Amino acid sequence: MAGTRPESVEIVEVGPRDGLQNDKQLLPASAKAELIRRLAAAGLRRIEATSFVHPKRVPQMADAEEVLRLIGRLPGVSLSGLVLNERGFDRALATDTLDEVTFAAVASETFSQRNQGAGVEENLETWRVISRRAREAGLFRSVTIVTAFGCPFEGEVPVARAVDLARAVAEIGTDELSRADTIGVATPPDVEARFGAVAEALPGLRLRAHFHNTRNTGYANADAALRAGVAVLDSSLGGIGGCPFAPEATGNIATEDLVYMLGRSRVATGVSFEALRETTLWLEGEMNRRLPAQTAHVGLFPPGPAARTS
Repeated sequence: MAGTRPESVEIVEVGPRDGLQNDKQLLPASAKAELIRRLAAAGLRRIEATSFVHPKRVPQMADAEEVLRLIGRLPGVSLSGLVLNERGFDRALATDTLDEVTFAAVASETFSQRNQGAGVEENLETWRVISRRAREAGLFRSVTIVTAFGCPFEGEVPVARAVDLARAVAEIGTDELSRADTIGVATPPDVEARFGAVAEALPGLRLRAHFHNTRNTGYANADAALRAGVAVLDSSLGGIGGCPFAPEATGNIATEDLVYMLGRSRVATGVSFEALRETTLWLEGEMNRRLPAQTAHVGLFPPGPAARTS
């Protein structure tokens, strides 16, 4: 049975990485750096800035080092980068800018091969090396279990399989475990059951959730995750995003829509809705199109200063 919502929640902004990685338009590094600065100014304290992957596979992230060079250190903000192998980790470490690394452990064998070019077990051995090196470097370690709710190639992912993978990741070592609804198939009962199973198997482990709104259940799932004990939620400014290796994958839940929902639910985030809204409108100008987020175009209710920061 779901519990009560917490008084506050931490939001990780994934727009600069997960939001842009699947977009047909290539933003220049200067625009990406400006986006990250604006997100930090809005009150977001954890931002996934980029990923260190092969530029031919994900050309949108080919400028990872340049983006981080342009940003530099942002006081009070923890920047993270996605790494999938040791080469990517070496690149991330060489920037001397990141505070966190994120790794993807995949719950389905087929998606693991297509997304990372390695099987589930081989992927875990890669994490074993990266986890040790990240700990030695003083970096916060976050692992995302991809396709934790469903796989585009294998269908339903058994709860037990995802729990076993979570246990294996925790035994190797991580500071935080995220579960991702990569293709947007989850519903609130799925969220409650699967996060509940992980919390029971790994009590005390910091849990994070990553939802896509492909089937319009992302915000309901975020609320269910909070009531299931999740401490951290991912979201993407404007609702942009998707996975290049997941057919029909669409955007993440939008940061401004999430902040609005949480604010009306009396859950504090410390993030300014107005600053998010202004940044989305700016990003729409950079991308020459309207983005999926709803509240950026309608504003808060009720209006007024008291409602502007959740």
